[in-house]
Amino acid sequence: MEKNKKCAMCGKHEVHYDLLEIINNNLPSDEKLFDLSELFKTFGDSTRMKILFVLFESEACTCDLAEVLKMTPPAISHQLKILQRAKLVKTRRDGRTVYYSLADAHVRTIISQGIEHIEE
Repeated sequence: MEKNKKCAMCGKHEVHYDLLEIINNNLPSDEKLFDLSELFKTFGDSTRMKILFVLFESEACTCDLAEVLKMTPPAISHQLKILQRAKLVKTRRDGRTVYYSLADAHVRTIISQGIEHIEE
């Protein structure tokens, strides 16, 4: 942009270099921003959100989740694989049964804060 041209949004062209320096020093890498975007895409599916809400209350096996969500076990299993890849759920084996739970406290915090945000 030319130095003396007016900016449609600001009224004049003025770059705040002190602000740009702060931003450039704190902006995550493109790789981290991509990973964060992928994480939020994972939250962007209502079935996965339902699974996370069930797991917010208690660990559950695929059959339990399928029953609660009125879906087939293979459909639930597919969604659980996506949640595992995103490191949002973890597993625990008890004999032949695999139980799923939230991966850690961060997942619980993200869900809690999301609910708080939409209820404001």
